[in-house]
Amino acid sequence: MKPFPAIPRRAAALLTALLCALVLAPAAARADNPIVQHIYTADPAPLVHNGRVYLYTGHDEDNSTWFTMKEWRVWSSDDMVNWTDHGSPMNLATFSWAKQDAWAGQAIERNGKFYWYVPVVNRATGRMAIGVGVADSPTGPFRDAIGRPLVENGEIDPTVFIDDNGQAYLYWGNPNLWYVRLNADMTSFSGSPTQVPLTTAGFGSRSGDANRPTLYEEGPWVYKRNGLYYNVFAAKCCSEFIAYSTAPSPTGPWTYRGTVMPTQGGSFTNHAGIVDFKGGSYFFYHNGALPGGGGFTRSVAVEKFTYNADGTIPTINMTTGGAPQVGTLNPFARQEAETIAWGSGIETEPASEGGMNIGWIENGDYVKVKGAAFGSGARSFSARVASAGSGGTVEVRLDGPNGTVVGRCGVSGTGGWQTWTTVSCPISGATGTHDLYLRFTGGSGYLFNVNWWQFTA
Repeated sequence: MKPFPAIPRRAAALLTALLCALVLAPAAARADNPIVQHIYTADPAPLVHNGRVYLYTGHDEDNSTWFTMKEWRVWSSDDMVNWTDHGSPMNLATFSWAKQDAWAGQAIERNGKFYWYVPVVNRATGRMAIGVGVADSPTGPFRDAIGRPLVENGEIDPTVFIDDNGQAYLYWGNPNLWYVRLNADMTSFSGSPTQVPLTTAGFGSRSGDANRPTLYEEGPWVYKRNGLYYNVFAAKCCSEFIAYSTAPSPTGPWTYRGTVMPTQGGSFTNHAGIVDFKGGSYFFYHNGALPGGGGFTRSVAVEKFTYNADGTIPTINMTTGGAPQVGTLNPFARQEAETIAWGSGIETEPASEGGMNIGWIENGDYVKVKGAAFGSGARSFSARVASAGSGGTVEVRLDGPNGTVVGRCGVSGTGGWQTWTTVSCPISGATGTHDLYLRFTGGSGYLFNVNWWQFTA
């Protein structure tokens, strides 16, 4: 995403003043939405697996003036604030029959495999179709499961759900709403697609559009909780808000329940994903909150919420604070450099040693890792680094990009951006739990890359 688009001088001055105020304000430590800052992300689809939340998103290209999307991305977290970038394990080229439009999908696990249902344009027909990728890991790589569309009727936005009895359902649609019963293989279905009756009792009443009498627009998200089936969807374009309906069975009849998230946030679309994780309930959505953000350059964010006693969903508003941290981060375990609560200036790329690394680092860039539990103290800090330039310094700071310096690690040139070495430095004063900031300093141009880091106790 570097650099951001140019902005007028007056706007730049106002933005600088605002950023300075945010840095100085105590609330700055709470500003963790959107959860990804180095690229634009959209259409969140969370999946809980083995104690982590895996988040599947689309990727809006920089400076887009349309839904220009070529790949999907995966992120994960075990504390809802520090998110690991797993890169792009699936893109348009995964589907040889796909032409364009890597739009909103959802992934699910069954029998040790992960199935990712996505809408793309079928090269042969020019229509939107639903493809399915499959992988042995939640982070991929994904491959085309069947080599052709799973279903095709020109409509978009698949959501997938497995009921308690093992029956799986795939729902999708704009302007209509459809479902099929998936077979146990998750890559075929029984019967024909069924169109859900879009009644005003089921999906609310829209005024001023005779062709679309209900609020249902797109982006369904179907799940079950305490015996009740929920369908959370994007309502009434444009601008959209998030609404929901409930039903006693996965096929209806649906009853409209009202608004979840009102229209807000700088993007004229929205897309919901809801999961329970470690005793809390979380609502994912997207907005246009990053610099240069808007309806075609969106960013995923998350809020924690509590269902009402009767199972209804409260009204949820967008915040910059985001969800509270679940637990703490262990700085004495090796941490990927691309595990970030907030990043400024950095980008990521695949690392030659596996996984991803952060790069394109310039003087003053930094990453924030929230809630690092140093306990009785850290003795030293190590980082895996590479530099085709002259290197620089990793400043280890607490509680802010200009916070207390507890260590400095020098990085020399290594002869290549993927020629890795490990540097270490002493640490003094890092005790208790703090937000950790790694601030990067040096001369002009790109300084170095970082693959991982670790403290010793």
